[in-house]
Amino acid sequence: MKAQVLLAVFTLFRSFALANGASTEEDFPQGVKRVPLRTHSLVSPYLDDSLHSRWFDYGGDAVIRTDKYIRLTSDRPSQTGYLSSRLPLTTPNFEIEFEFKISGKGNLYGDGMAMWITKERDRMGPVFGGPDHFEGLGIFIDTYKNNRPGVTFPYVMAMVGDGKTRYSKEDDGKPNELAGCSARGLHNSQHATKARLIYLKDSFMKLELEYKEPNKWTTCFKVAAPPLPSVPYLGFSAETGELSENHDLISVDVSTLFLPSGQERTTGTGSRTYDKKARKEKKGGSWFWFLVKVGLICGAAYVGYSRYIIYAKRKQRSSQGLF
Repeated sequence: MKAQVLLAVFTLFRSFALANGASTEEDFPQGVKRVPLRTHSLVSPYLDDSLHSRWFDYGGDAVIRTDKYIRLTSDRPSQTGYLSSRLPLTTPNFEIEFEFKISGKGNLYGDGMAMWITKERDRMGPVFGGPDHFEGLGIFIDTYKNNRPGVTFPYVMAMVGDGKTRYSKEDDGKPNELAGCSARGLHNSQHATKARLIYLKDSFMKLELEYKEPNKWTTCFKVAAPPLPSVPYLGFSAETGELSENHDLISVDVSTLFLPSGQERTTGTGSRTYDKKARKEKKGGSWFWFLVKVGLICGAAYVGYSRYIIYAKRKQRSSQGLF
C-alpha cells in the first residue's frame, strides 16, 4: 500500500510539473494556437469554376489533374515546373505541411523538387526548377547523387540564400547546407509522403518527414530559426535532367502559429525582446504555487496513508477479539 501511495504522489507530481512548463520535445509547442491560412493552402480540385487558382500561379511543365495532384514534372527528361503563392507569407510563426509523391519507372532517376520561402516568386531556374542566387529559405528534396560521398540519397536539406550565393549543384549543396538528412525509401514509396516545417521566429525551425509508413513521423532536423525576408512568398518547384521522375504535389496545409498571450512581444523590426522583471516575477510566482501544490498533494497523501494504517490496525484488533 505504501508503494501505491508513493506512486500516486509521483504521478500527481509529474502532472503538475508538466503543467508548469517541464514539457518534453514531443509536447512542443505547448499552448500554440494553429489558425489555417487559406491563402497559402491547396487541396483538390485546386482550381475554381473558371479553371484558375485564386491564390497560386503555376507554369513551366506543371500540369494540374484536379482529382489527384499538381504534377510539377512528368517522368520525362528536361522538364521544369513551378507553383508560387500570389500573396506573401507575412506571419512570423507558421507551420507548413505538404503531401507529395516522387515516382518513376526506371532504376535511375532525378533530379528532385523544392519548397521555397523566398523574396522571389513566379520564377523558374536551375535549382530544382527554382531560381539560383535566391534570397530566403529553400528546402530541397534531392533524388540524384552528383558528388557527395558517405550520404544516402534521396537527401533532404535546407539552405538559406542571401541573394548572392549560388547553389552548388556539383556538390549537392554541401558547401551551403544549413541542415539535412537522408530519406532512403522516399522515392517510389508505396504511399504518398509528407513533410512538415515548423518555424517559430527567434526560436527554432524543425522539419519532419513521413515516408516510411503512414502516421510515422521522423525528425529530419531542428535548428535555430534562420532569418527570412520581410515579404517572402511560398513556392514549390521540380526539375528533371537526363534522368527523370514524376514530382506530384498533392496538398499544402499552411497554418499561422499564435504563441500564448503574454509569452513574448516583438519590436517593430521583429526582433525578440523580453521584460526581464516581469519574466522573473512570473517565474518566481509559478514556482511558489508549484511548491504549494506539491506540499498539499504530499500532505493529502500522508493523511490518507495514516488513516489507512489506523483503519487496518483497528480491523486487525477486531478480528482478534480485542474490542
